[in-house]
Amino acid sequence: MSLQQEIIERLGVKPVIDVEEEVRKRVNFLKEYVKSSRTTGLLIAISGGIDSAVAAALCKRATDELTSESGQPYMTLGVFQPYGQQEDIEHSYEVAKAFRLEHTAETNIEEAVNEIALEVEHSFKKIGKPRHISHQGKGNVKARTRMVVQYALAFEFNLIVVGTDHASEAITGFYTKWGDGAVDITPLSSLNKRQVRQLAAYLGVPQSILDKAPSAGLWEGQTDEKELGISYDDNSDYLEGKEIDPAVKERLESFYLRTEHKRNPIPGI
Repeated sequence: MSLQQEIIERLGVKPVIDVEEEVRKRVNFLKEYVKSSRTTGLLIAISGGIDSAVAAALCKRATDELTSESGQPYMTLGVFQPYGQQEDIEHSYEVAKAFRLEHTAETNIEEAVNEIALEVEHSFKKIGKPRHISHQGKGNVKARTRMVVQYALAFEFNLIVVGTDHASEAITGFYTKWGDGAVDITPLSSLNKRQVRQLAAYLGVPQSILDKAPSAGLWEGQTDEKELGISYDDNSDYLEGKEIDPAVKERLESFYLRTEHKRNPIPGI
């Protein structure tokens, strides 16, 4: 078995999907998890990007169906988490409006992140290596701080925290372990980026979201494809079992091999 075949099998990506079938399967997956965990709904952080928009749509369908079927109220809580002034925050609100989310909250993480960064920089001085925290390091603090806030809200309302992780991120390890990778459930995990876009079109994600360049929002101007040096088209082609440029394939596989620790649970002995 080639490494490509091994990766595809491990991540569970199909070469072609039936979009309606995939939506139904993932809504059912969310419903069953909520019922089995005896929680009252789902929490999804809505960044204004395509992945969280699709996840929000699936969550809302799931909790609406649970409410209808049980006669008990289930909620989808959409959380907006800007760092200071977020230029595209209106896209987060647009997603919430498109999918009729009755419950939303905005939690600005700027002060918390800056305090954590300051404490880290104090630690640098104490060990004799004074400097500012790197922008990559601060980006990771942002991701993890967002998760702290999400779990605080989820605890108070007895909700499941939903992640937006998918196979095109998993193959490159392009997420912050125990940051945006620390969630309770991942309904997009076996889809590549192209397939997420297919679900987005089917679910009615606003066009303004579909037109955006994918970004984790870790720092100003950051985009996924620029950061990785690999297009999502090539990434998706690879995960669908297609042949891609050998140099791109080598780069993609090198990301996979050196980020194994991000895909594994906490190891023990």
